[in-house]
Amino acid sequence: MTTPTDITMKTEDVLRVELEVFRHEHRDLDDAIAALIQIGTADQLTLKRLKKKKLALKDMITRIEDRLTPDIIA
Repeated sequence: MTTPTDITMKTEDVLRVELEVFRHEHRDLDDAIAALIQIGTADQLTLKRLKKKKLALKDMITRIEDRLTPDIIA
């Protein structure tokens, strides 16, 4: 799934759905990485690519959460 980086034009409902999808994909990648490490069948390049994708998803999740969280001046 391609992840669009422009979240400025999306509605709040769309962002919430995308947030859940990205969280689910992030968890799946985490489980896959852990399984490959435990079994010991993955090469370092594969693990590095999966970890990079997981980090990109985490960045997108953070951006969407920041957009959905209202700024509160304390």
